[in-house]
Amino acid sequence: MSSTQPAPTEYEVVQEPEPHPARTARILKAHPEVRKLFGRTPATALLVPLILVVQLGMAYLVRDQPWWVIVLAAYTLGALVNNTCYVVIHEATHSLIFKGRAANLLTAIGADLVHVIPSAATFTRFHLVHHRHQGEFDLDADLPSHAEAKLVGNSTVMKALWITFFPLMQALRMPRFSKLISFWEPWTVVNAVAVFSVDAAVFFLMGPWAFLYVVLSIFFSIGLHPLGGRMIQEHFIVAHPQETYSYYGPWNISALNVGYHNEHHDFSAVPWNRLPQVKATAPEFYDTLVSHRSWTGLLVKFITDPSISLYSRITRPGGIKRRVLTGGVGRVPDSVASLDQPPVQPAT
Repeated sequence: MSSTQPAPTEYEVVQEPEPHPARTARILKAHPEVRKLFGRTPATALLVPLILVVQLGMAYLVRDQPWWVIVLAAYTLGALVNNTCYVVIHEATHSLIFKGRAANLLTAIGADLVHVIPSAATFTRFHLVHHRHQGEFDLDADLPSHAEAKLVGNSTVMKALWITFFPLMQALRMPRFSKLISFWEPWTVVNAVAVFSVDAAVFFLMGPWAFLYVVLSIFFSIGLHPLGGRMIQEHFIVAHPQETYSYYGPWNISALNVGYHNEHHDFSAVPWNRLPQVKATAPEFYDTLVSHRSWTGLLVKFITDPSISLYSRITRPGGIKRRVLTGGVGRVPDSVASLDQPPVQPAT
């Protein structure tokens, strides 16, 4: 049911720090055994060749099929596989697959090969900044730009178009961070060469319809599809003042538990296969939080509810604006860099 409250036309600004470090400290005090869940899952890398075989194999199979078959294949299988690609890249970003940054980046780039536009190396930069500066507009790339939010407003049609073209919308935010976050390094070039080489191979060896399948798979995987509900689930406000939400539904099976978002922000040193154990170990901290059970229902609510806009997010003033990333390895530490002493702040 739609709310009678008007949609926000500006971001809500709060002075309180983001909630995750304080909750992390409380959970570790009450359940120190959570530390045993920290670590890496190298077997996650085995998903990369499976992803490539399935996606490129399906692209080959539909190369001569009618357009509606290509759309159906992309919406069903393609979206599912591509969404898993994004989660593998996410795990590699937090160094939750291998210890070395190079091995994680190679895994991320491998999963990125079917994404048409290279994004893995760039994602490893802005996503880690999102974790350290959640809600700070000048540093958090998860927040829509003001132009983006004003253009979409709370229109049902515009919100549907926004989520449909979400991969493009997210890419268009990047220039906003160019003065503070450098995304260029040798790995960016490696990523681009690898992805564009696969693009060329698919287009010239399999044909334009095979390439269309790959393109549509991207847009469906985080767009107008039940899986696109994740983009709304993570930080859009549905229960003020809570700013991060988890999803505990069946899509977590293919999405590698990415729905456990509060647990992930609290303990980014825990790999995907152990995130449910975080909630099971400390239920008193998570059962009291509002969570989602349906990405489809949430997506429909976001699109149709006039009280929700892209401004339905929590922001906070940033500290001194500085160049937080300048290229090279190790400028921002990975999530498991200090397993015994994860970055937390005392509860207040």
